[in-house]
Amino acid sequence: MSKAEILGNIRRGLGGKITDEARATVKNRIQAHAPNLIPARGQLPAAERQELFINMARESAAELIELNDLADLPAALDQHMQSLGITELIMAQDKCLTSLDWSPLQNKQTTQRVSQVGDLASLTTAFLGIAETGTLMLYSRAESPTTLNFLPDTHYAVLRREDIVGVYEDAWNRLREETGGQMPRTVNLITGPSRSADIEQTLQMGAHGPRQLVIYLI
Repeated sequence: MSKAEILGNIRRGLGGKITDEARATVKNRIQAHAPNLIPARGQLPAAERQELFINMARESAAELIELNDLADLPAALDQHMQSLGITELIMAQDKCLTSLDWSPLQNKQTTQRVSQVGDLASLTTAFLGIAETGTLMLYSRAESPTTLNFLPDTHYAVLRREDIVGVYEDAWNRLREETGGQMPRTVNLITGPSRSADIEQTLQMGAHGPRQLVIYLI
């Protein structure tokens, strides 16, 4: 009802009519995607852009682990999960993950499903990294439901160096290219683990999502 009331007020403010000229102006503005002011710190060569992402991600309390090859991921995950006492991993169904040899996860179970309350760890890929704030961009799809990003206490995310862009404008343009202009149902921008200091200014980790974000940079 509130949405209908707001739109009704706008319609009355426009005199009940929208001219063809105004309609064309709005359509052209939406299609143009004109960039806003771009922060200088995001306009960097690839190597410096990647280094900025690493620094910003760590500053936001994410743990970042660099790997030489994606094939090294299962052994690295086994070591990290063992340090936390985690024995089950809920995985996204991306081909780059399912095609790996997961035998190094000794005495641990890997499951491909939607995450549920009580799951301790999930593994997903990140669509992009955004250097200016050390942020991951993920979007919902059948292979990677959004629950994997928020329900488990520990979120493991895989990101390739070549998928680090400088600024948010570049990220949204890449997403439009990836999806053919059709925006996905959900886009998540994740900067470090979940936290809140709303209550008595006491920092509480895991307030609305994972207590720990671990980024494997390939």
